[in-house]
Amino acid sequence: MTLLDQFSAYSQWRAGAASAVGRLRQWLSRNEIGDVQGDLRLQYVLERLRDDKLTVAFVAEFSRGKSELINAIFFSDYGDRVLPSSAGRTTMCPTELKWSPGARAEIRMLSIRTRATHASVTELKQFPEEWLVLPLDAGSVASLQQAFSRVGETERVAPEEAGRFGFEVDAKGETGLKPGADGLVEIPSWRHAVIQFPHPLLEQGLVVLDTPGLNAIGAEPELTLSLLPNAHAVLFVLAADTGVTQSDLAVWREYVHAGQNRQKGRLVVLNKIDGLWDGLRDEAQIESEIARQVHSVAETLEVPSSSVFPVSAQKGLVGRIGGDAALVERSRLGELERALTQDLLPTKQEIVRESTLVETDDLVFQTREILNARLSGLREQLQELTDLRGKNQSVIEYMMRKIRSEKSEFEQGLQKYYAVRSVFSTLTNSLLGHLGMDALRDETRRTREAMLESTFSKGLRQAMESYFQHLRHNLARSSDEIAEITRMLDSMYRRFSVEHGLKLTAPEAFSTLRYERELERLEKAFNRQINSALVLVTTEKHTLTQKFFETVAVEARRTFEVANRDVEQWLRAVMSPLETQVREYQLQLKRRLESVKRIHQATDTLEERVAELEQAETAMLAQLDELVGLETGIRDALGACAADASDTQVESAHRAA
Repeated sequence: MTLLDQFSAYSQWRAGAASAVGRLRQWLSRNEIGDVQGDLRLQYVLERLRDDKLTVAFVAEFSRGKSELINAIFFSDYGDRVLPSSAGRTTMCPTELKWSPGARAEIRMLSIRTRATHASVTELKQFPEEWLVLPLDAGSVASLQQAFSRVGETERVAPEEAGRFGFEVDAKGETGLKPGADGLVEIPSWRHAVIQFPHPLLEQGLVVLDTPGLNAIGAEPELTLSLLPNAHAVLFVLAADTGVTQSDLAVWREYVHAGQNRQKGRLVVLNKIDGLWDGLRDEAQIESEIARQVHSVAETLEVPSSSVFPVSAQKGLVGRIGGDAALVERSRLGELERALTQDLLPTKQEIVRESTLVETDDLVFQTREILNARLSGLREQLQELTDLRGKNQSVIEYMMRKIRSEKSEFEQGLQKYYAVRSVFSTLTNSLLGHLGMDALRDETRRTREAMLESTFSKGLRQAMESYFQHLRHNLARSSDEIAEITRMLDSMYRRFSVEHGLKLTAPEAFSTLRYERELERLEKAFNRQINSALVLVTTEKHTLTQKFFETVAVEARRTFEVANRDVEQWLRAVMSPLETQVREYQLQLKRRLESVKRIHQATDTLEERVAELEQAETAMLAQLDELVGLETGIRDALGACAADASDTQVESAHRAA
């Protein structure tokens, strides 16, 4: 199966899952089951399935054959090189290759001068006027080649201006850009580029991230703090003719491997093995030399040899364009592609499957409990009315008093429920007060003021470290409040289950561990790139403050934005079952009382009412069957095991009938 086939299969899997979830949502709406919160949860699931992207990032120093590798893997069907791959630097800014349904084929480029605005690339994506937009002819290889060549454009500026844009300048060229004979330094013309065109793989949701070399990477911290850590796969490209150089090792340690808690999706590509095909070595000698280099690279980078893939991107591209299967086989591109899909797609698929099942299983469970509660209510009414056959008015009056008594008891329980709702609201406000964006903005403002007011590097360091301490404290306080909310709701769930027979399970737990780990990763990156004695001493205060807030603070905000979204989703989900069951129980009591009242007023309607309830019971059992079918459809589409518990519950409902 080719790479395109693998990605197409994954895309079809997502589409099938979305279709199954959509059928559940339509069924719930058509049968007027559930509530607005449940519908919002399913809408969120559908949006996540529809917008799911797979990002593969390519990282290398210049002249390692990175662009040629991208050509060979993704663009050989065009019959020519799409990305420029001449000697020297061809990619001077981070470049995203992507496609979205309904988009236009175009290239969008962000000027390097926007660095002076203190705004992140993510923020500037919201302002189209900041980007140079040029249309593309997606059917023309020449048009694509011209577009891709633009990401390599450079300009020469004074060292002071280069420094203002975030570039390190060093007269010797050892730790930064070296000025030329004219006293100027060469910098990229563009800060970021987005190229959109309808390539088959991009249409399936693939995003290819092409990154520049060490100097340009270091100048765009957003790339190292966000884009690379969040990429689903990172291919680190080396050249067999150079091995692991000091600059390669710096890129690997600082930007690819640094702070990574996971090894999956981090692959090392040893390119240009065709340099060993010199006609002087036989195949055994070539294989031995390749194995030796793979072992050496693995040992230097401290990764398993199985994570290092020797390839010849150039020969693989030539073989694919020319239809030379033997040359493609010898290039070993197939082994890399198989590893990429085997490492990337199953992991990503499992994440999507689990997150989808968490939402759908919970909603299906809630819906089943609602239907079972309705079914129990119908059968209770049916039993009561069947028992009234041939009874006198006094018995009917007794039944009315009994139902009114139950209603009175339930209303007393509702007072406790409303009290819990009030406390829940208070705790929710407190939780969002600590985790919310207002608190983060206040802390960001305080930190900025403290940094600008500090006189020495010690004050700068204390202000920045205090920022992280405050964020960790807010997460810890939020975790405590989440635990208190969970305990309170668990107690109320048990009370209503025991006193009124509502079928409620313990509320789902929620953990802030994910955001704490992300904050730890961010703090490690901060300590590496900013909080060092050299940087603190050699960087001007305003420049350091700007760098901190353009990188670290932006990433912290993203983390807290995700946390806010997830917490709000959890708060809706955790309260919804109790609200729904309380509402259902109230309706059941009302229906029972009205039904007995009607019988009390006109005894001849008893048989009609019994017949109505029997028909309603049959319809309810059919709905339970339909729900099982919808749940099975979702699980089949996701490739999950069938829900045996669901079938058992419905079978028992039928047996009870």
